[in-house]
Amino acid sequence: MLSVNLGPLTMSVAHLLLLGSLLVATLVGWWVGRNAGSNPENRLFLMFLAGVLGARCAFVVRYFEQFKSDPWQVIDLRDGGFIAWPGILLALLLGLYWLVRQPPMRRPLAMALVAGLLAWGSGSAVMRALEQGTRLPDVALTTQDGKAVELSDYVGKPLVVNLWATWCPPCRREMPVLAAAQERHADVTFLFVNQGETEDEIKRFLNAGQLNMDNVLLDSHARLGPMLGSRALPTTVFYDAQGRQLGSHLGELSEASLLQVLDLFKKDDKQ
Repeated sequence: MLSVNLGPLTMSVAHLLLLGSLLVATLVGWWVGRNAGSNPENRLFLMFLAGVLGARCAFVVRYFEQFKSDPWQVIDLRDGGFIAWPGILLALLLGLYWLVRQPPMRRPLAMALVAGLLAWGSGSAVMRALEQGTRLPDVALTTQDGKAVELSDYVGKPLVVNLWATWCPPCRREMPVLAAAQERHADVTFLFVNQGETEDEIKRFLNAGQLNMDNVLLDSHARLGPMLGSRALPTTVFYDAQGRQLGSHLGELSEASLLQVLDLFKKDDKQ
């Protein structure tokens, strides 16, 4: 499962796990410090913000070349561009400062941090194991010229499967980024699987945007999204050359965040 629907809101499982871990830490800190009147809630929230800021800054530094042409993208967090470990380190350093300087807060804050990190770490490990044990779904699709194909027909090279629709604003924004990546990365197969629209609607959109893209496929009954565990668009899933899932991205991709996930293929080749 890649996403969860909470009423009208759709969240990625990874983001839900992060917020759930913060909630666990907050509850544990309140419970441990309730008798002494030492509630670390505000410090935990500040640590969370520091961690997000540190993870984003590390990402921007790592992919600085991709931000040069449009610096405003630095503050556009919709692309999901973060590098976790610098953010965790910054948050823990801030927590260590409070543990040293504020003795009454030591026990509840320390217990809260342990509980939150355990929740996030164990949940992330389970998600990673489930994700990397997932294979490319077996589903029939149609090419733009009406030919029936299977997803398995494209196994043999690293594979990027993008689920999109012409009515979806973030899909429209990220499509030029994906089209440019398809031209640059000939060693990776990009599949653009449209969800539930007709061939005419797709052609009008591609022509209007002057997008020359290979491997635009039609999923007329929108079956692939539920099979992947996501009803949100856009959703992009990454597979190795043998059809094993390496990762996924819910929401809009920027040039930088796409490059980050394409690095998964390089890491996989080295293993």
